[in-house]
Amino acid sequence: MRMDSEGRARWRQLPLFLQGTGLLFFAIFFIVFFFFHGFEIEGLYSDNFVFGIITTYPFMFGIIYAGYWLDGSRLPVGRYPRIGKWFVGGLVGFLSLNALMISVWPADALYNNLMWGLFAAVVGGAGGVTIGLFEARAIERALAAERQELKRRRVEERNQRLDEFADTVSHDLRNPLNVASGRLELARADCESEHLAAVADAHDRMESLIDGLLALAKSGRDIQETEQVRLSDVVERCWEHVATANATMAIETDQAVRADRSRLRQLFENLIRNSVEHGGENVTVTVGRLDDGFYFEDDGSGIPVEDRERVFEMGYSLSQEGTGLGLNIVKQVAEAHGWRIRVTDGSDGGARFEVTGVDDE
Repeated sequence: MRMDSEGRARWRQLPLFLQGTGLLFFAIFFIVFFFFHGFEIEGLYSDNFVFGIITTYPFMFGIIYAGYWLDGSRLPVGRYPRIGKWFVGGLVGFLSLNALMISVWPADALYNNLMWGLFAAVVGGAGGVTIGLFEARAIERALAAERQELKRRRVEERNQRLDEFADTVSHDLRNPLNVASGRLELARADCESEHLAAVADAHDRMESLIDGLLALAKSGRDIQETEQVRLSDVVERCWEHVATANATMAIETDQAVRADRSRLRQLFENLIRNSVEHGGENVTVTVGRLDDGFYFEDDGSGIPVEDRERVFEMGYSLSQEGTGLGLNIVKQVAEAHGWRIRVTDGSDGGARFEVTGVDDE
């Protein structure tokens, strides 16, 4: 049963109530003690006072600390009613049991009966709130484990669907394209026509789109495991596998980050390809460190301010030859890691991509 906002507001006061109850027990203890000992300071040195403090003080402190701990804990307010009921139930139950014992076997003096009752209430309350807190934490751990398992299953199902999509794209689109490309080569052997060249260009674009879709499917997979990865190693490897023409690269950081290595390569390969395609064959790209991440920038023509949000959208491209998938893949890879990415002006007027929220431990 879910609590309404008024109920939640009341139960949020439980930590303060526990602390107040513990302090109230302290006050009752001192009032009863001094009332029966003539309010004399010398009573603090008596055996009765020392015995009372030794037997009841730890449980009083336990109740106060339980309220203090609960106030700073991450337990949801929805667990508070059970904790409160355990506290009240333990206090009332143990006190009632001891009250019955006192009625059957009363002590010689009223003071001893009162202190016995106070001790029973304190012990019962402390025991009840302890059980309540342990139960609440056990429930939260069980729910967390269940949520983690459900998340793992969703990740597996999502990744499986993406794999099936990638297989479909690779098989059902590439096969007809390969047949068409073969027929095109036969036609070119028989005759020369500018129309055949246009067909060849269309085939190349379809090939690029298929590669982009496969990369996009892979980039959409959820990340399950990460490792310590050195950025310079990944960028240098990516540079070797992307057609960079006369472009040059500068790596100005030796930082290592926690990431999925293959997915991080996806991010940098698409950033490098984007810079070469839009910044020109002689573009210079630079990778450097930020306080909570890294940046990738070039000295090309840059990206207009009005287009900086849209460049990450699927299918949006500033070039007629572009597929509009590269930067969308970059964004998906960054977000799959829990990172944030934005584009701004580069140091030399080009485009600068800043990736933040990166864990380097």
